[in-house]
Amino acid sequence: MVKDYSKYVILFITLITVQLLVFNNIQFSGYVNPYVYVLFILLLPYKISGWVLLVLGFITGFSIDAFNNTLGMHSSATLLMAFVRPYVLNRFASRDNSDKTGIPNIANNGFNWFVQYTILMVLIHHFALFYLEAFTFSHFFVTLGRTLLSTIFSSAVIILSQFFVFRN
Repeated sequence: MVKDYSKYVILFITLITVQLLVFNNIQFSGYVNPYVYVLFILLLPYKISGWVLLVLGFITGFSIDAFNNTLGMHSSATLLMAFVRPYVLNRFASRDNSDKTGIPNIANNGFNWFVQYTILMVLIHHFALFYLEAFTFSHFFVTLGRTLLSTIFSSAVIILSQFFVFRN
């Protein structure tokens, strides 16, 4: 039990640190901003309590906000992501694997399942984040383009991390 908690604390600290030191410095023409810290929310266990999931989502986003001075944008987007996560997991659960234990990753669920789950969750997060950042619909398609390009890049990095960093 303590081993699981310490694993998630190390994962949290590592993802926040890598996001702040590496991925915040990657921007391609202002259109691609990778946010891989959301992997922490993606890899939380299936059986996590709803209120704990929301608290962890807020803390994760607030940690990025505190260092980036973004005034709650990451907190809001990550909280939304944590809120919809149980519904997305139920949507992707098939009848034969409906009583899940463990964590939602490639090793437990397969490549196709994890890709769909990751892209949808990252898209939800990025859509909320970039539209909160723009705070207007006057440049709707420019913001949508940023959202889609960043979702593709962030999802690719998250999926690659499953092969190189989080392999069994």
